[in-house]
Amino acid sequence: MAAAVGMGQQWVLVEMVQAFYEAPAYHLILEGILILWIIRLLFSKTYKLQERSDLTPKEKEELIEEWQPEALVPPVSKDHPALNYSIVSGPPSHKIIVNGKECINFASFNFLGLLDNERVKNAAQASLRKYGVGTCGPRGFYGTFDVHLELEDRLAKFMRTEESIIYSYGFATIASAIPAYSKRGDIVFVDEAACFAIQKGLQASRSNIKLFKHNDTADLEQLLKEQEIEDQKNPRKACVTRRFILVEGLYMNTGDICPLPELIKLKYKYKVRIFLEESLSFGVLGEHGRGVTEHFGINVDDIDLISANMENSLASIGGFCCGRSFVIDHQRLSGQGYCFSASLPPLLAAAAIEALNIMEENPDIFQILREKCKRIHKALQRIPGLIVVGDLFSPALHLQLEEPSGSRENDMKLLKRIVDYCMNRSIALTPARYLEKEEKCLPPPR
Repeated sequence: MAAAVGMGQQWVLVEMVQAFYEAPAYHLILEGILILWIIRLLFSKTYKLQERSDLTPKEKEELIEEWQPEALVPPVSKDHPALNYSIVSGPPSHKIIVNGKECINFASFNFLGLLDNERVKNAAQASLRKYGVGTCGPRGFYGTFDVHLELEDRLAKFMRTEESIIYSYGFATIASAIPAYSKRGDIVFVDEAACFAIQKGLQASRSNIKLFKHNDTADLEQLLKEQEIEDQKNPRKACVTRRFILVEGLYMNTGDICPLPELIKLKYKYKVRIFLEESLSFGVLGEHGRGVTEHFGINVDDIDLISANMENSLASIGGFCCGRSFVIDHQRLSGQGYCFSASLPPLLAAAAIEALNIMEENPDIFQILREKCKRIHKALQRIPGLIVVGDLFSPALHLQLEEPSGSRENDMKLLKRIVDYCMNRSIALTPARYLEKEEKCLPPPR
């Protein structure tokens, strides 16, 4: 047995030697080069010691004095608008005191005039005496008060949805809701005029963002068709990729109403979900102020998620989302602004509840608001050199230069002079301000 094994090994060696002699010359040369290269790598140093000369203490001090650290933030001019804000004293109701001067208020989002309403103030004062000022804890850590649950119940009933959830900060509402559902690899089709809160939510989600032209359903459908073709190439990936359409009911940056009926058709045709941001349309559109769904007569169940802040029509602070129970409950586990922020101060929740009471008891206030919006829209159209941007029913209107100079800085200065001119005549306006370097689609100066 041992003899047989020994003969087998000798035969293998003979075959190897024979193959060596029969191999082409270039093959042997190449193998030799590779072997030498491997040997060199094994025995060579992986780094080289750089020659250095020791510095004297004086030379070290000179180098330290010459070194200049990089600026923590870019330099900002002292006359930047964000550093020169106007100071308000007193409630911003129909009239507002700005820098000590009383003006007619055209510069706040107190659309229904509830901010200075006696009933709202009395409800807030009663809550202040009962609960104190704040909560000092998020909802999951003894930050849930009975008044929070009451407000969530009232909002759900008002919007005719199964459930609602409230946040303590309006901006954080939609910015937290988006990444709670849309994750890396998911696809969001979003209007290019979307507000900054939506943009921050999309950034946090790390999803694939596809922008479509403002209120252009044809452009949106083209993107949906292209995505449908891509999905057919990789059906396995398509099965686990979620798709969303994200729009505003009434756009903050343009004052335009979204074409919701056409969007609903696209939702069912291409099997996508719709998220609707209604911060500007809630308490404004619809016979009872329920927003763009009521305005168009759309069944609220056709919308997967509705969000809005309570800082405009309700004259409070914070925001809310509403929809089906299983959708809303997910935010209680994944909504960052809900889980990690102190809950809404009870006095502000009580004020929002009383504002809802007034809205339900007096639905005529919405018709009055719409009539005011139409009158203002018509009056502003007669101003030479300026054009009005926004729908007739929008309480937020933008004035834009009819003939821009081509320089954003010069246009902003001209609009600022117009604002100052009005302020000198006791009319409070405000220029629109944007984080120019962070906006996805920067609007023109307004």
